[in-house]
Amino acid sequence: MHNTTNVIAIVGPTAVGKTALSIQLAKAFNGEIINGDSMQVYRELHIGTAKITKEEMEGIPHHLLDIKDPDESFSVAEYQKLVRGKIEEITLKGKLPIIVGGTGLYVQSVLYDFRFTEQPNRDENRLVELEKMSPDNLFERLRLLDPEAAKEIHPNNVQRVIRAIERVELTGKQKNDIEQNQGNEEVYNHYIIGLSIDREQLYNRINHRVDIMLEKGLLEEVKTLYSKGVRDVQSIQAIGYKEIYAYLDGNVSLEDAIEQLKQNSRRYAKRQLTYFRNKMDIHWYNPFSDTERILKEINQFMQENE
Repeated sequence: MHNTTNVIAIVGPTAVGKTALSIQLAKAFNGEIINGDSMQVYRELHIGTAKITKEEMEGIPHHLLDIKDPDESFSVAEYQKLVRGKIEEITLKGKLPIIVGGTGLYVQSVLYDFRFTEQPNRDENRLVELEKMSPDNLFERLRLLDPEAAKEIHPNNVQRVIRAIERVELTGKQKNDIEQNQGNEEVYNHYIIGLSIDREQLYNRINHRVDIMLEKGLLEEVKTLYSKGVRDVQSIQAIGYKEIYAYLDGNVSLEDAIEQLKQNSRRYAKRQLTYFRNKMDIHWYNPFSDTERILKEINQFMQENE
């Protein structure tokens, strides 16, 4: 399955500085950037996802931003298919594809041989039975059948819960069974740049980023989605949205919602780093002191794979 296409990926925790480096690399190596963040695919989710602005792009083409409405679902399998198509498209133009983002499974699914099985044909009678169940009972059913799948699906996302139940009931395979023995072989000639800084410095950057988001209008952005009745869907489970929704629902104060947002962002950054360090072969750098070394080593990678 391996082909000789060169692909660069820039990964790392939230707020570490991936965007700035990506623009620099795209300029240096005639590249185009592909979004590697699961939430930046959504229209109307701009501030809370730290989506790059038109000005920040500096004329560099960006792909797979704003391709879904907030009430639409999006899967890693769909992402994989779209990105591999973009990699081919960018390469045919004689340019370098650069994947940039912090969603580890998404990036991994593109660069390695992840295979997603087709959903089996539905049992319509069983589907009627499942649709009659309450969301709580459905989620409990999934939790018993496939605990790992249940960890990744919000209890209120009824359609995803039902599909996960159907997968186990119809195939007898849990999520881990399907993913086992996948993702070991490389699909492209790739070089993964991992960005990491001192934890205290990173946490300070995260806290500051949340403050900036609020100054830019995060509260108003979330209120707009809330007023449109967008809820119980994949997009607003994102950090930055679910906390403000809790405030708008009257469950917490704004102050507590903001503190929860900062805490959840810090915890997410920690999980991101753990995932990247355990799942992929990554070359680690400090984004603020290793820029010249990154440029030099990417240049060497490109020369070796001409």
